[in-house]
Amino acid sequence: MLSRTSLLAALALVLSTLMPSGPASAATWQVPDGATITVAGHGYGHGHGLSQYGAQRAATKGLGYRRIARFYYPGTRWGKIGGQVRVLISADTSRDVVVASRSGLVVRPVKAGKPTRLAQARPRAKRWRIVPVAGGRSAVDYQTSGRWRRLRTVRGDAEFTAGGKPIRLVFAGSSRAYRGVLRSASSGRGLDRDTVNVLPLDSYLKGVVPREVPSYWHPQALRAQAVAARTYAAYERKHSRRGHYQLCDTDQCQVYGGATDEQRATSKAIDATRRQVLTKGGGPIFAQFSASSGGWTSRGAFAYLPAKKDPYDAFAGNDYHDWTVRVTDAKIEQAWPGVGELTSIETSERDGNGEWGGRVGKVTLRGTTGIVVVSGDDFRFRMGLYSTWFTLRVG
Repeated sequence: MLSRTSLLAALALVLSTLMPSGPASAATWQVPDGATITVAGHGYGHGHGLSQYGAQRAATKGLGYRRIARFYYPGTRWGKIGGQVRVLISADTSRDVVVASRSGLVVRPVKAGKPTRLAQARPRAKRWRIVPVAGGRSAVDYQTSGRWRRLRTVRGDAEFTAGGKPIRLVFAGSSRAYRGVLRSASSGRGLDRDTVNVLPLDSYLKGVVPREVPSYWHPQALRAQAVAARTYAAYERKHSRRGHYQLCDTDQCQVYGGATDEQRATSKAIDATRRQVLTKGGGPIFAQFSASSGGWTSRGAFAYLPAKKDPYDAFAGNDYHDWTVRVTDAKIEQAWPGVGELTSIETSERDGNGEWGGRVGKVTLRGTTGIVVVSGDDFRFRMGLYSTWFTLRVG
């Protein structure tokens, strides 16, 4: 039979696997072999600026899009911006630009040169393409029944346009429609070219907003998202160092699906807020946004991206305000083999805002063969967590 002292020691060992030790800013969990780790957290994304779910809740409570924007981006002013953007189409990884034939389709040099009306030149063609050739030139080919034939070559880069009508880009066994211009743009890597969509800023937004938020959301939430997305794009365009394009079409910039993804409700929100942006110091702000703040926004790189309590984020329709994800010690050991057999996890450098001390800045993994220190973001992405605002339960 175990003595009272032995029983207390055994109980302490069990509790150490279930509860963190130390203050919320530096908590440690012991991890026995074969443990299952339940990660409980709040929010989805980095938490800077507008919470998309928060905007939806605020709109249903009667706030207009301008009040929503003022709450999430305090200290900013309203302005107007238009013009065009150049967007990299990342899914088209080939050197050529292939489009489906359509009425009004024209190919033209990006710089000086005569445009060619393609339906008149080859009315039976089903597809057209721009191919880079030696000497910094572009070849224009057409396809009728499987075989490509050459129509002409032009100096420099070239592009397709259809007078504002959508053009269907064909790539990787798929296709997608885009407004504006589809350009075969020199990347600076020899004959390599990138497919770049050049179009008005608000036309671009019509392929962004329905990819960022559901089109059935409250109209004021859609308008708030339209303003944030427009402002973000204007900031990126102003500060771009990419050369032949300014924005990408993935979540590294903003998700953009072209005319194929346009929805009536989101297009109405974009038209209703036409050219409206948030500014600071005379220029567009870095209007970051994420799906859910979890109840606290996090501090960004600018004063208009403060850490502040968010009263709108928590409601029954937001599945990301509170979440849990289960991981195993084996998954962590596989991600960071330098630790050997994992024995403990420590979280530290939290931001101090909200439950558990807020978002995690650093995670320390200790094991039988070493110690690995990673950022909260790295741990989040490797483990498939929704945000860095989390705590652990080990069992």
